[in-house]
Amino acid sequence: MISKVIYDEQSHLGKEIFRSLRSCPFRFFLVDYGLPDPKVFRRGTVLALCLLLSRELRFRGSGPRVGVVLPCGLAGYMANFALLMSGRIPVNLNFSLGPDLNEEILKRTEVELVITASKMVDKFPGFPWPKETFFIDEFLHGASSSPWRILLTFLRAWILPDRTVKHFGVPLAGGAQTATLLFTSGSSGSPKGVPLSHANVLANCNQLHGLKLFSNQPKILANLPLFHSFGLTVGMIFPTLRGLPVATAPSPLDHHLNLKVVREQKVEILLGTPTFFRGYLLKASPDDFRSVKFLIAGAEKSPRKFRERCEGEWGCEYLEGYGLTETSPALSFNSPDGGKRCGSVGKLLAGVECRTIDPETGMQTALNKGGILCFRGPNVFAGYWRDDQKTKSAFDHEGWFKTGDLGRLDEDGFLWIEGRVSRFSKIGGEMVPHERIEEEIMKALDLCPGETPKVVVCSLEDEQRGERLFVVSSLEIDLEKLRADLRTQGMPNLWMPKEVFTVESIATLPTGKIDWAWARNQVARKSFKGTP
Repeated sequence: MISKVIYDEQSHLGKEIFRSLRSCPFRFFLVDYGLPDPKVFRRGTVLALCLLLSRELRFRGSGPRVGVVLPCGLAGYMANFALLMSGRIPVNLNFSLGPDLNEEILKRTEVELVITASKMVDKFPGFPWPKETFFIDEFLHGASSSPWRILLTFLRAWILPDRTVKHFGVPLAGGAQTATLLFTSGSSGSPKGVPLSHANVLANCNQLHGLKLFSNQPKILANLPLFHSFGLTVGMIFPTLRGLPVATAPSPLDHHLNLKVVREQKVEILLGTPTFFRGYLLKASPDDFRSVKFLIAGAEKSPRKFRERCEGEWGCEYLEGYGLTETSPALSFNSPDGGKRCGSVGKLLAGVECRTIDPETGMQTALNKGGILCFRGPNVFAGYWRDDQKTKSAFDHEGWFKTGDLGRLDEDGFLWIEGRVSRFSKIGGEMVPHERIEEEIMKALDLCPGETPKVVVCSLEDEQRGERLFVVSSLEIDLEKLRADLRTQGMPNLWMPKEVFTVESIATLPTGKIDWAWARNQVARKSFKGTP
C-alpha cells in the first residue's frame, strides 16, 4: 500500500514520484476543475504522460533549471513531475509578481525555457516570456490523439519498471542536490531564492506522513499556487507520494468554483490560509461543507474568533500549523492524534529541533520564555540562492536557522507564534509589538478579525524616540478619537500611533499575506505632521 511507504531521503523525487504513481496505477489520482469539463485522471495515466513529457523536455532549453508558469492542476503537476523525472529543476514562478521582478528572477536563475499554457500567456501578456516557451496544452492535445502511445508507455512502466526508469533516464539519487527552487513571497522586501533539496522535501513528506490525519486516505482540495511551498509540498508532492485522492482548482480565490468542487467531490480536507478561507464565510452554506472534516491552515496567523466561527458554522475541525519556505515548509502542526491547543501552531514535527534567542543580545533563552525562533532539522534548507550574505545572516555557527519570528514552546511542547522581529519597534528602549496594537485598534473600531484586513501598523525612524508608529487603513479613522479609545482600553502612551494614512485597500500578495513592503512605502512616500 502507498500509505505505508516511508520515503528514502537520499533518493530522488523523480524516482519516488515514479514509484508512487506506478504502485497503484488504476487508482483515482486527481480530478481537474481547471479544465472546461472536469476530468478524472488515474495514476497510471498521469505516470505515462509525465514520462512522455520528460522525454519531450530533454530536447528543450539548456541548463538545469526550467521555469513553470502554471496554476494548480494536472498541467502544473505534470510539468513539475516530468522535469524531476528528466533530472531538471523546476522553478515555479509567481506570475502575479509583475514583469520586472519576474524578469530579474529569470536572469538570476538563468532560466531559458518556461513551461506554460496558452491561456496563461493570454492572461499575463506582460510576463517576460522567453523565446523558448513550451505550451503544455499543445503537448496534451497531441498526446490525446495517440492513446496507444500512452497505453504502451504505461504498460512498460508497470511491467518493466527498472528498464523504464533507465530508458527514460529517471535519476535514482538526489539527497542534498537541489530538487526545486522557490522564491519567498517578498512580503518584507525583494523575494529571496530558496533551493530545497530532495532530502528536504522527502523529509518533510516523511514528517507529514507520521500524522494520523491522512491515514484514511481523505480527499483533498488542492488549489494553492505551486510557487508557494505550502501548495508545492503539502498540496502536490505529499498527496502524490501518500496516494491521497486530490481535487484541483486553479485559484484559492475562486470561491464559487471551489465550493462546487467541495460539494461534488465530497472533499474532506481543505488546505489554505485564513485570507483564502475568509471568502467561504461569505458564500458558503453549512451544506457546502457537509463532507469537510478538517481545515488545515498555515502561512499566516489565524485569529481566535475566526477559527471559532469556521468550526461553528461548518462543523469541521480547524487545524493550524506553522512553517516557512525555507523549511519545505512544515515545522509544527495541531492534529487530532498529537494534540490540539487553540491559539498555538501545534507540536513540532518529528526530527525538528527548536531553540530561542534574545532579539537584542542574540543569547539563547529558555524555550518557555521565548525569543527569536531558530530551527534545525532534515527539512531545513542549506542557504539562499547565490546569496552568501543573506545565508550567513540566516544561520548561526551551529547551523541553527534563524526565522525572524518570535515565539515560545510551552511546557507541553506546543509552539506559540508571537510576531516577527520586523513587526516590532524599539521606542524609548521598549519593544513595541505591531500586531498587538493592530488587535487593539480593531477592537476599538469593532472590526472582526476574520474580515479582509483593513488596518495595519508600520513604523519609521524617529530621531528622538527611535521609531514612530503609523496606521495604514482602508477606513476613514478619526485619529484623536482612536487614541482616546485606545487609552480607555489601557494601551500605553508609548504604543500610540502618530498618524493615519488612508488607502483604497490594503495590498496583499498572491499568497494572501499582507504586502508589508507596500505598506511601509505608503508611509514613507506621504508627507505627514507628527501628533504629539
